[in-house]
Amino acid sequence: MKFSPCRGGDNCTQGGTHCQGCGRSHEEIAQTKQLVAAIAQFAGKMGYDNFDEFTAFVRDKANKKIQLMREEDAALGVGLPFGR
Repeated sequence: MKFSPCRGGDNCTQGGTHCQGCGRSHEEIAQTKQLVAAIAQFAGKMGYDNFDEFTAFVRDKANKKIQLMREEDAALGVGLPFGR
C-alpha cells in the first residue's frame, strides 16, 4: 500500500470510513495524528531547540527499522504487512 499524505482544507471529509481527499481510513488518520502528537510532545518535553534534527533522526531510525523488518520477513517468507 502506498501512503497518501493529507491534502488538507476542503479536501478532507469526515463521513464514511475513508477520507475522500487522501483515501486513507479515518482510523489510520487518527493513529497518524497520535504518532505525530507524541513525537512533538516528546521533543517539547525534552526542550529540544533543534527539533528539526530530532525529527530527521526519528525519520531515519524508522526507515532503518522498517527495512530491517522487511528483510526479516522476507527471510521468513512472510509478506507485508509485517508478520508480527
